[in-house]
Amino acid sequence: MDRLFELGSEFWVAAAETLYMVALTLFFGGILGLFIGVALYTTRPGSLLENKVVFNVVNVVINFFRPIPFIIFIPAVQPLARLVVGTGIGNNALIFALSLAASFAIGRIVEQNLLTVSPGVIEAARAMGAGPVRIMRTVVLPEALGPLILGYTFVIVAIIDMTAVAGYIGGGGLGNFALVYGYRQFEPVITWAAVILIVIFVQVVQFFGNWLARKVLRR
Repeated sequence: MDRLFELGSEFWVAAAETLYMVALTLFFGGILGLFIGVALYTTRPGSLLENKVVFNVVNVVINFFRPIPFIIFIPAVQPLARLVVGTGIGNNALIFALSLAASFAIGRIVEQNLLTVSPGVIEAARAMGAGPVRIMRTVVLPEALGPLILGYTFVIVAIIDMTAVAGYIGGGGLGNFALVYGYRQFEPVITWAAVILIVIFVQVVQFFGNWLARKVLRR
């Protein structure tokens, strides 16, 4: 316990680094994943902008990258990270890898949730003369908003888990803190302190995600 007090400032810096990585990953990966999911939904056979070529290409890309374990995905995209963010190590490189990995998962989640929208609602909008963009903006996305919030909540929790491997490429965060100061130095109190704070982060995210989804679904 004394050792934990000694490392108090490093502990909270690690917590801030975890939140920083999660926030930026959600921003970049969330936006890219939304575009991917909308592209899958709108170009699939029988949808608003049916395009078999685009649908099949995007579908194959997602199916190729999604099964890759994140611990392998990180070194695989390091050359691309160096090109985009200027480095293959550290928090920024991890954020880049996280954003890419999250975008593929989010894209599939967005597609699946958009597919839950009743075709009858879409046909009614079409009958009123609404175009594809207007239907997506005023019908499909609002109808699927509740499930989308739950989907994004699930992804945020997964991102928090994935930040634990930041130390693999010289990054920080609570996972790296627990590994360096807890596991390697045989200090279980430090390890459990990091674990408990990660659990608290997850519980807070899940609570607010569920609350917001319920509020949207009751409208």
